[in-house]
Amino acid sequence: MSLKNLLLLLITALFLAGCTTMAPKENLPFPLTNQEFADPVKVVSIPLPIIASSPNEGITFGALTAFLLHNKKEEVSTLVAPQVNYNKNFGTTATLFATFYPVEDRYWEVALSKSTKVNEDFEFKLRDSTLLDKKLELNAFLFSLTDGSARFFGFQQTSQKANETNYADQETGFNLSAGYQIFRHVQLVVGERFKKVDIKHGAITKVPFIREKFDPAEVPGMDGFTAHAQKLGIVYSTLDSPTLPTWGGYARVAVEASVKRLGSSADYRHYEAEMKAYYPLMNAKFISVGRLAYNQTLGHDVPFLERSILGGETTLRGYGRNRFIDSSYFLLNLEERIRLFRWEIFDVNADWEIAPFIDLGAVMERLDKASTRSFEFNPGIGFRAVVRPNIVGRVDLGIGKEGPAVFVGLGYPF
Repeated sequence: MSLKNLLLLLITALFLAGCTTMAPKENLPFPLTNQEFADPVKVVSIPLPIIASSPNEGITFGALTAFLLHNKKEEVSTLVAPQVNYNKNFGTTATLFATFYPVEDRYWEVALSKSTKVNEDFEFKLRDSTLLDKKLELNAFLFSLTDGSARFFGFQQTSQKANETNYADQETGFNLSAGYQIFRHVQLVVGERFKKVDIKHGAITKVPFIREKFDPAEVPGMDGFTAHAQKLGIVYSTLDSPTLPTWGGYARVAVEASVKRLGSSADYRHYEAEMKAYYPLMNAKFISVGRLAYNQTLGHDVPFLERSILGGETTLRGYGRNRFIDSSYFLLNLEERIRLFRWEIFDVNADWEIAPFIDLGAVMERLDKASTRSFEFNPGIGFRAVVRPNIVGRVDLGIGKEGPAVFVGLGYPF
């Protein structure tokens, strides 16, 4: 039996396996369950096919089963999702993804993924807002990954599709931050970031390797680099939820410095500003959402992956990741999240949403050199399944000048 036929058989089997069971709590030890779960534990399994297409990765298909564990309040407090995918560039990929909400305002996420060709991804995320009477928020992100689909087209907004190259982006590092509430809606944030990056041969053989088209002397970081940076920021937020907000505002300004004497490959600085707004209508059946962001990178010999970058599932959804790179970017995202209906499937209540959107953005040397002709206009539409209070599954289709892009993932894009 061919691999493709085997995957089709697996998808069919998973659909037949969807069900709700009551499992003894002793068979689901911590962190799968905790004191917030009843005994027995309600476990809902939902099988899903996976079909995705993006400019960098190409077509991916496979299947997953999501196991949703409900606490005493009938909320999904734990999600475990094993999956198997196939992509002609990376071969077969096995993935285990899990999220845990042991108590309100505490969140863990684990992702383990390994492909038969090049790709791998091992991540751990933590957010804890329960400390010091909920005035202190800690965030941690540990990662080791290799992305064999990475692309580089050159610098500036005018970089051409004809200059497309491929490489494997191999990164290991961490992001740490602590935010303390200094006023009712204002948080002071300090952060530490480290990553070691190596540039290897990628998995996309039809595209030239990056060093075949570009000179390492003209593209800092092409031979690998180290980034070690410290951040200071201020956050203002009136959002009603840190994970799935339906109303409120958010504003953030931050400066981050990378210094050679602390282990970085170069001295440079990032300046960031971001605003988001959520406005609900008709009992949140319609939620108008907008984001405005500006980023500037100043310094000499700044590694290309440390500059201001647009493209991908959270910025310009009509392009693949890292499509546009320069010293600054300006970005506007607008979308209307429309709840079509609420539907109980496999004993799980979900909001099914459609979200027409517009992404508008450009990279530039600096903001005063921006030109209206440089901006990319990416219209598109998203489809989301929302299981409150924690989980969103989404498919976003964006249209750019180089064709359509489809992104499949968890969580809202912003």
